[in-house]
Amino acid sequence: MSRNLLWLSVMALLACSPKRVHEEPILRQGDRVGDTEALVAGVHNQAVVDQARLQDRVDALRAEALSTCQGEICAALTRGELALGMTETQVMAATGTTPEAWSVRRAGPASVLAPAARGMAPRDRNGEVALVQLRNGVVSSYSYYEAQGVRVVQKPRDATAAGRAEALAEMLIREGDELAARGDLDGALNRYDRASVLRPDDPELDYRIATVLDKQLRPVEALIRYQLFLHRLELEKIEARGEAHAKLADAIARARERIMILEKRGS
Repeated sequence: MSRNLLWLSVMALLACSPKRVHEEPILRQGDRVGDTEALVAGVHNQAVVDQARLQDRVDALRAEALSTCQGEICAALTRGELALGMTETQVMAATGTTPEAWSVRRAGPASVLAPAARGMAPRDRNGEVALVQLRNGVVSSYSYYEAQGVRVVQKPRDATAAGRAEALAEMLIREGDELAARGDLDGALNRYDRASVLRPDDPELDYRIATVLDKQLRPVEALIRYQLFLHRLELEKIEARGEAHAKLADAIARARERIMILEKRGS
């Protein structure tokens, strides 16, 4: 019995002792680290080769696109910007990309080109491209990422400077409305003021600005904006249209009421 107990004690001590694993050292004394400059140079050279191959493909797509374009589309390609009526190849030429830069969905006569990676969205001269839609092989609409949202080009006018300004003004007004609804009056006024630079003759925008100034207890500025709102409207025409402009008619009544109140306070 004592012999068995002694044997078990020895086994227990062996089990508890640390195991020694012999591993070959990464470096032995006197060894030298391999030269990394050659490795870095190799990676750099490969990157240069890859970039040259990519540029060759882009140049080939551009040559193909220019060989089949006409009129305004050729002019847009020369400027490096998208245009309605372009083919898929011409889209890539205008953005300086290859098919790998896009995720493409096809459904019958319709195709949708979206960036393959959001962080590396294709760009043309006007900005970062969000989406390109083609019908029967040619572009029917395209859109850009903007600070205030996504700007869509569906008509030739949308691509002009005036069209871009109009779309930006609309986005700023929409953002201002959302800020006003959340109670951020300073933010809303900021968006409305920026929109008024792009859309200087919009009476409804004057009314938005007037109501924000009124809520901020800035009566002098609010009074001027209410008066400007009424001055810019063709009241007879609006009143003649009846219910179609019921909302605007309510704004007119409200502006007149606030003008009377603010004028009395100032007198």
